[in-house]
Amino acid sequence: MWELRSVAFTRAVLAEFLATLIFIFFGLGSALNWPTSPPNVLQISLAFGLAIATLVQAVGHVSGAHINPAVTVACLVGSQVSFLRAIFYVAAQILGAVTGAALLHQLTPPHIRGSLAINRVHNNTTTGQAVTVELFLTFQLVLCIFASTDERRSDHLGSPALSIGFSVTLGHLLGIYYTGCSMNPARSFGPAVVVGDFDGQWVRC
Repeated sequence: MWELRSVAFTRAVLAEFLATLIFIFFGLGSALNWPTSPPNVLQISLAFGLAIATLVQAVGHVSGAHINPAVTVACLVGSQVSFLRAIFYVAAQILGAVTGAALLHQLTPPHIRGSLAINRVHNNTTTGQAVTVELFLTFQLVLCIFASTDERRSDHLGSPALSIGFSVTLGHLLGIYYTGCSMNPARSFGPAVVVGDFDGQWVRC
């Protein structure tokens, strides 16, 4: 419980909140359907990936830049964070996602925001296929994070932030066609709360 009295702990939790807010705002914003310039898969994939890369570089030294409950749970299982920290991180991420989605909702014209880029399972994709795809997408992300930040590595080439951003981009390039690509329960939960549509949420959580 001593963590709760630590300034560093408070900063880390706030960093997770702010980073997730920014990630959701820019990520969802890139997927909105503007009539003059409809989004494409590459645009959306790059936006989500670049947002993550930027935020990992910005707050990685403060909180580890999880920005994703799935990543936090993986770090908990891997004994990289305490149970208490994991609980606060996930709460901050969920709150940040809802806040980011709500902010985007308020700043976007009604005819543009629509369902706020909420994740949808493709009509021809079964529930089992959707769950399996999301598991693979999230697995490759967590694998990339663990590998890129492993302190035991002797090679220090490249940037972990860039590698993780590319991993998110890669996931979206495939996942959008199946599930809209979540890879992140907070990314799905935030807009779902704002628009009041929780259909299929369990697939992405």
